[in-house]
Amino acid sequence: MSKISWHRVLPLVLAAFFVTGSLSNIVAPQSIIEEYLKWGYPHWFHFVTGSLELLSAVLLARAPTRLWGSALGCIVMVAALLTVTVHGEYFHGVAPLVVATLAIVVGWIAWRKRLAAGSMVRPSSRVPG
Repeated sequence: MSKISWHRVLPLVLAAFFVTGSLSNIVAPQSIIEEYLKWGYPHWFHFVTGSLELLSAVLLARAPTRLWGSALGCIVMVAALLTVTVHGEYFHGVAPLVVATLAIVVGWIAWRKRLAAGSMVRPSSRVPG
């Protein structure tokens, strides 16, 4: 049996979280719409959140765009964390805090891989000119 590493699974688990979140925001039941209204967002804002979460998931699923997906996902989660914190709903901030932290970890891994790949590429020989 092959060994599966956490740094390969974590981005996919994070992507699955964002797909789930996006679906619950896009197909928002009345309770979610009411929360957005309570927080002062327009009635259509759940579509924006859901679309950004879905885009994060798509970007996270592919290694070449993983850094961008983790950055976007982190931004969405920090916005959610700020929203619930401003409104005193501290318990609701646990999930966004955990997900934002995981997005930072995934982004850091993607960044290191990108740097390592870049350092292995040798510049083409230049002709003095």
